[in-house]
Amino acid sequence: MRSVELALLLVVVGTVALAAQEFHPPPVRSAGERGTRLGLFGFGVRGGIDLSGNTQLVFGVALDAGNLVTSRFRLRPSGEIGVFNGVNSYVGSLEGIYRFTGEGQAATPYAGGGFSLVGHDRCGTDRDCPDVWLNVVVGVELHYRSTFNWLLEYHGMGGFRHNRLYMGLTTRRGN
Repeated sequence: MRSVELALLLVVVGTVALAAQEFHPPPVRSAGERGTRLGLFGFGVRGGIDLSGNTQLVFGVALDAGNLVTSRFRLRPSGEIGVFNGVNSYVGSLEGIYRFTGEGQAATPYAGGGFSLVGHDRCGTDRDCPDVWLNVVVGVELHYRSTFNWLLEYHGMGGFRHNRLYMGLTTRRGN
C-alpha cells in the first residue's frame, strides 16, 4: 500500500513540475496592410489565345509570390507555353500587379507590368532568341468559391506586338 501511495505522490509531483515547464509563446501580431511579405500565397492556371500573326493557343501558370510595400501590390512570377499555328513559344514572366480593391470582394480589378524572357522551338538558330519583352497587364478576378476566383486577363507584350487574352482559375489568398 505504501508503494502505491509513493508512486501516486511521484506522479502528482512530476506532473506539476512538467506543467511549470510549459512554454507560452508571445502572441503574434499581423503585419497588417503594410510591409513586404514574400512566400507562396496562391497560384493560378489559365488558358487563352495570342492574337498576333499566327494565333496560338496559350496555357500558363502563375504564382502569388507575396506583397511589395502594401498588400495590394503583388509580385507574380508566371510561365506559359504557346502551341499550334507555328513554332511553340515559351514565356517566363515576372510582374508587379496592383489590386484596386482588397481581399474578399466580388470583383477585384488589377493592373501592372513587368518583363518576360521569351523563346521558341527554333531558338538555337534564331540570333534574336531568347528575347526580353516588357509587359502590361490588365485583368479582373471574379469571386467563384470560398477558395477560388475566376480570372479574366489581357497581356500586352513586347511593345504590344503580342496581345494575349486569358481565362482561368486562381486561388483566393488566405491571410
